[in-house]
Amino acid sequence: MTVTNLAIGAVAVVGYVAIRRILAPRASLALVQEKLAAGALVVDVRTPAEFKSGAYPEAINLPLQELSSGIGKLARDKPVVLYCHSGSRAALAARMFKKAGFQDVTNAGPLHRLPH
Repeated sequence: MTVTNLAIGAVAVVGYVAIRRILAPRASLALVQEKLAAGALVVDVRTPAEFKSGAYPEAINLPLQELSSGIGKLARDKPVVLYCHSGSRAALAARMFKKAGFQDVTNAGPLHRLPH
């Protein structure tokens, strides 16, 4: 691997992390717990196969690729907590939820960060 390839890879990783943080920063665990305690709707934006392999209790599966068609079926007056595998899709979903008029949207990041 050349130094140029390493530099390009490093720039790509930094850009990816920056974009994810700009879109919808990952919430603190305390905030996620607060939203869950308040009865937030928990939305898993991973694929159906990922959802079937393990999901947060009582979460609904609304894959990111189906979000535009399914988001209108959800109540806008309830807090929403989003998660995925790494937090990236949840960050994109959070932006889409906010654009759709949802006021209380939390990006919890990856499933493994959610409290048990």
